[in-house]
Amino acid sequence: MSDLRLSVAIGDYDRNRPLIDGAVQIDGVDPVFMTLAPEEIFFRAFRHAEFDVCELSLSSFTVKTANGDSPYVGVPAFLSRAFRHSGVFIRTDRGIDSPQDLRGKRIGCPEYQLTACVWIRAMLESDHGVRPAEVTWVRGGIEQPGRAEKIAVKLPPDIRLEQAPDDKSLNQMLMDGEIDGFIGPRSPSCFDQGHPLVGRLFADSAAAASDYYRRTAIFPIMHILGVRRTIVEAQPWLPAALLKAFEQSKAAALAKLADTSATKITLPFVEERLQDARTLMGADFWSYGVAANRHVLDAFLAAHHAQGLSNRPVTIEELFHPSTLEGFKI
Repeated sequence: MSDLRLSVAIGDYDRNRPLIDGAVQIDGVDPVFMTLAPEEIFFRAFRHAEFDVCELSLSSFTVKTANGDSPYVGVPAFLSRAFRHSGVFIRTDRGIDSPQDLRGKRIGCPEYQLTACVWIRAMLESDHGVRPAEVTWVRGGIEQPGRAEKIAVKLPPDIRLEQAPDDKSLNQMLMDGEIDGFIGPRSPSCFDQGHPLVGRLFADSAAAASDYYRRTAIFPIMHILGVRRTIVEAQPWLPAALLKAFEQSKAAALAKLADTSATKITLPFVEERLQDARTLMGADFWSYGVAANRHVLDAFLAAHHAQGLSNRPVTIEELFHPSTLEGFKI
């Protein structure tokens, strides 16, 4: 009996690479890997369910789960996690000296329901008292005009959301001073190129994120793994097999990262940064599975519903296949 042949669309991250290059196998699966950018994976997955297994936006998946029409079943392998204090950009000529100064401003975002934007708005409200309704949000492509929400969302009536002009990107609007700031998962290119009037709201974003973690123990989850629902119905063993393989792949990547006899990534001070992360967050600082991340998921789901993105409260048990909620021990 041959293994199940499946398409697998994921990012080319170190934690996925042992799977991609075949060093780690998925029990019972013959995978066809496609390493793609998140925007492409999510668009193709949520518009057309093109992949058998794929990386998924946690926010988009929660929207679809709340609606009861998700074509995918979740697996708690958290392929992307990030503190998003570094994802808040401002015009430095608008008198924005603190998060509270965002009130009344026009802030760009690629998609309102984007996971990074959900976490940023939650942090601005919980830590700084800035409610989403106190900002005018301008939606559009970061670098290319015309981006729209990949999933239709119905927002609360007090949320002010505008569409960027058809011929302008958010990056261009930020350069031209037509918006006062931007939030999102990528830096606008004008910031990367050193625009004199564009900076980060949190000048030392690493220090702000570290303080946030010390207070909350939250390392924000961005992306999960999804499996096409029709396949899971026929092959109920698959979600647990995937979680096992992705756990093994991450463990192999971390073992390589810790071997500094020859640094595995092209960045100085890797060993010092790795030790800093372990000191702050513990040895398993990038944990997969529900047990170690229940508080993170609960915080996200509460914020997602409070921001009007899920039409009802969603539970963790709804997000993930039952076989992935607990594991065996020897």
